[in-house]
Amino acid sequence: MSCGSCAGPTAILGGGWAGLACAVELAAAGVPVTLFESAKQLGGRARSVDWRGIPIDNGQHLMVGAYRATLRLMQRLGTARLLERRPLDLRVPGFRLALPRLPAPWHLAAGLLRAEGLTWSEKRAAVRFIQHLKSLRFRLPQDLPADRFLRNQPATLVDRLWGPICIAALNTPLATASAQVFCNVLRDSLMGARGDSDLVMNRAAMGRLLPEAAAAFITERGGDVRLSHRIEGVRSDCVGLRLAGWDESFRNVVIATHPAHAAALTTGFPALAGVRAQLAAFTWQPIATLWLRFAAPPGFPFPMLGLGPGQAPWAFERNDLAPGMVAIVESADGPHLRLPPEALRERYLQRLAEAIGPLPALTDWKLIVEKRATWACTPGLDRPDPATPQPGLYLAGDYTAGPYPATLEGAVRSGVECAARILAGACSK
Repeated sequence: MSCGSCAGPTAILGGGWAGLACAVELAAAGVPVTLFESAKQLGGRARSVDWRGIPIDNGQHLMVGAYRATLRLMQRLGTARLLERRPLDLRVPGFRLALPRLPAPWHLAAGLLRAEGLTWSEKRAAVRFIQHLKSLRFRLPQDLPADRFLRNQPATLVDRLWGPICIAALNTPLATASAQVFCNVLRDSLMGARGDSDLVMNRAAMGRLLPEAAAAFITERGGDVRLSHRIEGVRSDCVGLRLAGWDESFRNVVIATHPAHAAALTTGFPALAGVRAQLAAFTWQPIATLWLRFAAPPGFPFPMLGLGPGQAPWAFERNDLAPGMVAIVESADGPHLRLPPEALRERYLQRLAEAIGPLPALTDWKLIVEKRATWACTPGLDRPDPATPQPGLYLAGDYTAGPYPATLEGAVRSGVECAARILAGACSK
């Protein structure tokens, strides 16, 4: 008998990327899966929304070559063809870092050597910083805020390179971002294998990249995907685990909801008091995405452009969705969110024009602010293990224990890890 057959029926609560990744892994192994999503569509915090007949994303997302679990999942689902992969090319006003197609670590060395907008002293400081991280094997003696960790680096280097990478990856301001998680990101991307630093840009709406294909994959293998179906709680019974409002017991239940909702689903289990305390310690960070539609495609020299140093927005050319589409995204909390939407739009339009020249006529725009887009990736944050003290009950999400911040890769890895734990548990019985 296969491990999938031994695992027994499994319910997954939440149809975001973590829940979908878990469901795909289990369905591929022959596990009977039922996925419940309270919303009318799948995707969670990385989903498509309709804007005047155009499918846009609720937030502009960027992947890198180091996202192995995510890229493997898309290969399995047949959607990797919707991605565009390019060598790293970071462009912000007064600075450019482009990595050539050379073996690691020579690609990074050559890129820093030829970087525009840095003095020789600043380039040497960057090299010393990299060597220091390698000597530590990217493990800090103690976690601390990223701004303190970077205090010995030249201000220009922090403002143009390290700061933008940290804020974009961790979606947390430098003063409160985890230096250790930032080191993890650098280790596996910029300082990893040559292809790990590649920029991987979606060339279709997020719904096509994963949710739609994952739902088809699950149902084709006998699974069930139920939209607009909210589960209010989980309790144990003589057979296994039962969901409030669903007349069936499951051998395993994976809670793959937003972490703010996970605690409420586990109140029936006193043994999970520690897990609920961990979840209560999480705080949240927003992401603002301004979608612009121009009468003609603006002339982007590269599909992704920084519009300023430090915590500044990034602009993405999105002609794949419709001609003249541009997404401008700014990570983390900041004074930009206190501006009226029209004032924020004008600020971004001015910066975009400064970066690429005169813009075509603007025909439409839409601002999307996800107030709880990610959890704040702060130093020493205690993140829960995917396997809870309650047998058969698991947690999946980018917030669970792992090396990465709140990213698509973190979510997918968590879902895959949950599936592996379930299958491993079935094999041991």
